[in-house]
Amino acid sequence: MTFKDTYNVFSSFFSKNPFFKRYFLLFLLFFLILNIFFFSELPKKIFQTSLSNNENILDIDKSNKYSIIKEYFLDRYQSPYKKYKYTIKNNDSIEKILNSHNVKYDEIKLVVNDLKKNNLSNIYMGREMEIILKKNENKKSNIVNILYPVSNTLIVQIRRSANGFDIKKNIIKLNKKEVVVRNTITTNLYTAAIQAGIEPNIIIEFARIFGFEVDFQRDIRKSDWFEIYYERFLDKDGVVKDTGKIIYASMYVNNAEINLYNFKYKNESGFYDLNGKSIIKALMKTPVNGARLSSSFGNRKHPILGFNKQHNGTDFAAPKGTPVMASGNGKVIRARWCGGGGNCIKIRHNSSYSTVYAHLSKFATKEGRRVTQGQIIGYVGSTGMSTGPHLHYEVHFNGRPINSQKLKLPSGKILKGEERKEFEIERIKIDLKLSELREN
Repeated sequence: MTFKDTYNVFSSFFSKNPFFKRYFLLFLLFFLILNIFFFSELPKKIFQTSLSNNENILDIDKSNKYSIIKEYFLDRYQSPYKKYKYTIKNNDSIEKILNSHNVKYDEIKLVVNDLKKNNLSNIYMGREMEIILKKNENKKSNIVNILYPVSNTLIVQIRRSANGFDIKKNIIKLNKKEVVVRNTITTNLYTAAIQAGIEPNIIIEFARIFGFEVDFQRDIRKSDWFEIYYERFLDKDGVVKDTGKIIYASMYVNNAEINLYNFKYKNESGFYDLNGKSIIKALMKTPVNGARLSSSFGNRKHPILGFNKQHNGTDFAAPKGTPVMASGNGKVIRARWCGGGGNCIKIRHNSSYSTVYAHLSKFATKEGRRVTQGQIIGYVGSTGMSTGPHLHYEVHFNGRPINSQKLKLPSGKILKGEERKEFEIERIKIDLKLSELREN
């Protein structure tokens, strides 16, 4: 049958059946569109995507925007480039992480040495790394690009170049905002502060500041309150990325209001009350936050030995891993195993006072080092003769153990002269700013 005969047959059929003619034409139009898409646009897309993946993959990943089409073609055409997201774990290092991803040994050494030269080799648990690698036929991988945050404001990028690797520091610009947050305590300080939207590191710093005056487990009563004036740092989207210093802190506790101002004079800063008196004392009242007193100083029945024995310290029950602070400035004269005390630390503060911290899970300092008041020296554990995680804390005066909870601690310094005048000016400025922020 010739083309003309075929045409005549279809013409005769459609003249008798106009309904089929209309749908046949729609079908032809749809078929034509499919042909245009698959045989014109799609090859172009495939070529562009393939070229982009193999010649300019770094620029694609820089934008962090991955479409469904890109993911489809990466899988379909088995691109040698692979992207990984890795959450940094405790005791991780750049070398250890790259080894686990089967990266070539000489490249690992080159990157690690470059990072050490630039003082950028420190990585921190919980932060996320982004790694792009190119797989080889020998099953080893080459580094293409690595991104990891050193802090909330600094990101390190390691990028392959013609001469090896380029290491670049990307600084995130943040805007400072001063805020005042106040809340009433119904159960405990930490819960009330979290409910008010205060960042955990600010809560810890607040507790450290007031740790010289307040026992957070025994002094706080329902309806006591607190107020914190501090700095926040926000990104361009208004998201809090970091926090700064506490400028002012206040608490109503033990039927009295304590107001503390952050004051710096000749490169020395501290917190002072309305009378210019430093909050810092010779020794902190409690060297661990969020703990409860589980055993007091004095004669008691030993929980393991089973007979009455003098208890030369105070026990604070707390979860394993809770930070333990140095209760005063001094020198670490012991940081090792102490028999029944397990892992223990002893600090000599002056010619009269020394303190002991026992049953630690691990140390954060070493013998011979000097430590400052409030510095983390170890972590709560249950080593030695212990029935559960807690801190055994002792205070020695002239070599003899004394009850730390009844110790009359010497007061901190009082500002005088020119220093006092400068403090009063700074205090007035803070009070004016407080009033303004409270109104807003």
